[in-house]
Amino acid sequence: MKTTVVLRGGGWSLRIRPRAVAVGGACALVAFAIAVLSIGTGDYPMTPAEVLRALTGSAPATDTFIVRELRLPRVAAALLVGAALALSGAVFQSLIRNPLGSPDLLGFTQGASTGALVMIVLVGGQTAAVAAGAVVGGLATGVLIYLLAWRHGLHGYRLVLVGIGVAAVLAGLNGYLITRAQIIEAARAMLWLTGSVDGRGWEDVIPLLIVLAVAAPVLLLGCARPLHMLEMGDELAGGLGVRRELVRFTALGAAVLLSAVSAATAGPVSFVALISPPVARRVI
Repeated sequence: MKTTVVLRGGGWSLRIRPRAVAVGGACALVAFAIAVLSIGTGDYPMTPAEVLRALTGSAPATDTFIVRELRLPRVAAALLVGAALALSGAVFQSLIRNPLGSPDLLGFTQGASTGALVMIVLVGGQTAAVAAGAVVGGLATGVLIYLLAWRHGLHGYRLVLVGIGVAAVLAGLNGYLITRAQIIEAARAMLWLTGSVDGRGWEDVIPLLIVLAVAAPVLLLGCARPLHMLEMGDELAGGLGVRRELVRFTALGAAVLLSAVSAATAGPVSFVALISPPVARRVI
């Protein structure tokens, strides 16, 4: 049985699950420990104590530069991308009421890849242009899937069918773009499609952090409860006063934005958005 603690104040109340708080705190500690160990690995190895001193600014200048300017941005990018994809996957699975819902299965990640490949192969853009292309491609794909799936409302099964179809078309288009590219552009494209945070700096981390800081409160505070009601059926949710299409549009837009910016930061990382929500439900 799930235990819930209710905190009440002047005009507000907050429900807290102690188990969820404990699991979240444990995950945060594990993530911090892995981050410290990851920062300390490489051609210039460092002990966890040296990493912590560099983070606090009490280490030699060389160690501080390596940790703060070279390795910490990559680790931060990996953590933020994982968080953004997990949140995006949870929204998609709630919208379609299916544990197989994921942006990489429904075409949104392929759309971001198409935008990035267009910038690499056809335009010859550099890192910033490729990231912008990925964001635009992901958002454009989200709009296209939304319009194609709309029939007097947005329903989960139709979103799945349209998303899988669009994903197949975009996968073929991505393959065609690579075959038409010069060898150097094709190598860049394949490297990007592999997914990596190598070479990422704070200029890559900050946009993702801003998007996550805006989208997470919108989803967690504004959409979580209405989405839970929608899982019980449109009629029941409508009877409880849920503005169904507005909630779906807002949640889908935030989830698509998170997946697009994640792809722009680290490439099309798969499986994270698919597996994270079921694992979270299992442990909580």
